[in-house]
Amino acid sequence: MHMDESGVYNESDLAPFHRRLTELRYILQHDMESGKHPPAMTKLLERQLNECENLLRKLQDSLSVLSPELIPIHERLVNIRRQLVALAARETAREVAAANAHAERGEDTKGKSWASSTESEASESNSKTPTRESTPKPEGYRDKEGKDGKDLRVKAELKPIQEELRKIDSKRVDGKFLGPGGTVPASQAICSSLLEECFEIVQEIRAQDESKNVASSLRPIYDRLSEIRKELEQLVLTHRWSLRETDLWNYSLSLQEIDKMRVDGKFVDAEGNRPEGQYVLLYLLRRCYGLIYRLLSSSEPVSEELMPIANKLSTVKKCLNEVLKYGGPFSPRDLYPYQLALHQIDSMRKDGKFIGVDGSVPEGQGIVMAHLNECHELLEMLKESMDDAEEDEYVDEDDYDFNDPEDDEEDEE
Repeated sequence: MHMDESGVYNESDLAPFHRRLTELRYILQHDMESGKHPPAMTKLLERQLNECENLLRKLQDSLSVLSPELIPIHERLVNIRRQLVALAARETAREVAAANAHAERGEDTKGKSWASSTESEASESNSKTPTRESTPKPEGYRDKEGKDGKDLRVKAELKPIQEELRKIDSKRVDGKFLGPGGTVPASQAICSSLLEECFEIVQEIRAQDESKNVASSLRPIYDRLSEIRKELEQLVLTHRWSLRETDLWNYSLSLQEIDKMRVDGKFVDAEGNRPEGQYVLLYLLRRCYGLIYRLLSSSEPVSEELMPIANKLSTVKKCLNEVLKYGGPFSPRDLYPYQLALHQIDSMRKDGKFIGVDGSVPEGQGIVMAHLNECHELLEMLKESMDDAEEDEYVDEDDYDFNDPEDDEEDEE
């Protein structure tokens, strides 16, 4: 139902539901033939299963045909996604090449004395063809390779793509692309899911780029979060329908322990300083909480008592994601409503749990908490982006070209 309302899904999202409904149909058919349960119960279950299958069929049908009105948008989104994937692959290749080069240098100098290694490096430097690294820099040049060089290059390449995505997103009304006369063309899900996927790839590229700047003092946290994320992504593929809240307890506990390391929302080192790499750690935390929410929402029910809280969190998360998509500039006052909403939900907990009217602990604690934590991480990411706004806006226009040739061609037309 949530997918139907949001219109954000694709074939890979629907495939697990199709497999699960097929399994449930087999189980129900076997129980009906064996008489294991009363006929009234199996009849009720069969009716609910039929409703689920009809809804799934409706979602699959919406992906089968692309409306003519949406073809230009779809083609542009496909091209943008291709650009983003190429950019991500290129950055990954650069990282691998840099790591290999670093390893080779380490092997070359291993076992040599300091004097001999220095002499070797000097002679090698003299014999090399001049490069960007070996060419003398003008006075006042700041050579922070990770921060002022590669970072700005990636941001410069991402900027026109992000602007194009925002332009496409602004064409939607209440989350829907409109046709002539204000009509809502079919197959919204194809374009909407592709648009959201492009925004996610942009965030992934930025986090991947920021990961090169993670300070050594924060590297253990980064490695641990990366490991947790990888394991959770594997669980989404293999055990999505069979996991319970208790199965994910260790992951939730690890994330909470990492969360508690922060001081005023920031990770600090032994001296109390705030090292570089804050954004990527917040991004990884958010992704991990999001994966836990996705896993639990597939198998754990949410009680009626917690549904109002869950719905409010969904609204807050949607708003925060919109703010993250469009970026700044914004002030702390702009984020205050979301901070207040999360604070109000936080204050409803007693001893870390949401309590029912009768004093009991309703079902769905893990799902709601994962959702709440994901919203908190989104908010912290926005605060971190706000702190870096001035730095992100500055790029040396003599070295980097912001314009996308394809966009220039479109403008000329």
